Amino acid sequence: MNNEGPAANGGLHLIPFRGLRYVPERVGSLAAVTSPPYDVIVRPDGLHHLESADPHNIVRLILPQATTAEDRHSQAARTLSRWLSDGILAADDKPALYVYEQRKGDVLQRGVIGALALTEPSDGVVLPHEDVMPDIVADRAALMRTTAANLEPLLLTYRSTGNAVGATAVIERTIQRSPLLSTTTEDGFSHRLWCVTDAGELAEIHDDLGRHQAMIADGHHRWATYLRLRGEHPSPSPWNYGLVLLIDTTRYPLQVRAIHRLLRRLPVADALSGLAGSFRVRHLDVPLTQALDALAEAVAEGNAFLLAGDGRFHLVDRPDAGLLNRTVPVGRPEAWRTLDATVLHSTLLEHIWQIPDAPEHITYIHDAEAAATQAERVDGTAVLMHPVQEEIVRKLAIAGVTMPRKSTSFGPKPATGLVLRSLTLD
Repeated sequence: MNNEGPAANGGLHLIPFRGLRYVPERVGSLAAVTSPPYDVIVRPDGLHHLESADPHNIVRLILPQATTAEDRHSQAARTLSRWLSDGILAADDKPALYVYEQRKGDVLQRGVIGALALTEPSDGVVLPHEDVMPDIVADRAALMRTTAANLEPLLLTYRSTGNAVGATAVIERTIQRSPLLSTTTEDGFSHRLWCVTDAGELAEIHDDLGRHQAMIADGHHRWATYLRLRGEHPSPSPWNYGLVLLIDTTRYPLQVRAIHRLLRRLPVADALSGLAGSFRVRHLDVPLTQALDALAEAVAEGNAFLLAGDGRFHLVDRPDAGLLNRTVPVGRPEAWRTLDATVLHSTLLEHIWQIPDAPEHITYIHDAEAAATQAERVDGTAVLMHPVQEEIVRKLAIAGVTMPRKSTSFGPKPATGLVLRSLTLD
């Protein structure tokens, strides 16, 4: 993750695989069949938009729609099988690692996609930084088990010395070649993908990554899913590996954004009434951008949140110190105890509002405007968060301390649908 040296069990072990990719001649456009990761899609609007973009949009595999969970997963498996039979998707001839680039303005990200050997957090090779929700892991496991496929890569980060050697050197050479595919999605990001099959270059990447450990930037639930499914299959097995994108953040830093909460059954008026005497509350009749600026200023002095859902914004800050001492769990590092996400879940959700962390009560939304809009639509409360600093995330991960679930959103995230991994081909 930095230059801490090789992890205890030999570092990262990334192997090539035969990628499943859309056949360009069989779809309207590559951009029209891609999607954000499953947990970023704002439902139902974003889901319907993707479904209407192209009849073969990858959302039909990652978020299939049916009455029951079993029907959804079976439907995804049938859809994947049909697309393979019809030539919509096809496997590459040779196992490969894939160099992936996305760019928008000043934002440039390059990394390597491959099948990564799975390890437990205690091994110190791949470090999580967030807790997971068991129901989501169970759902993703059922979908992956039924389709026998890794449908979208996790986003993992590591840190090199910054020199153009090893994996970095291979990436820099590879991008001088003609890509396998190139497309621009409607969010303005351009995407390019290359394959690496040369034995010498694969060895360069292998030897370099074997000296590093990684942090999960995006995909904690899918990593937990990988580990669960590995336990269901005797070793050696393709299920011992999972599809990931590895980014060297020394060369290509990621952006860290917040993930917001929609409290579906808590009107704003009720949320505010419960804060009397415990937090300072200021009402802001300003646009969202200015309200978020005010949140950023307040966070610089301590825990702060922005509530929305009634047509206004309400800045909540300066929590009572005694309340925090009573409600925030002890025995954790101070950096964890003072996180906004920790205070939100321990003090606000559990103690003051008494809201269970269940899907029918809380929806996690990556976009602040979408969260506020949804809150108004359902007469609920959106809790808008400020991003946590990446260095805090990294230090806690190295210390083996996980943050509350959905505390961070690293990006840009890889587009889903550019390359898939079938567990029946490895």
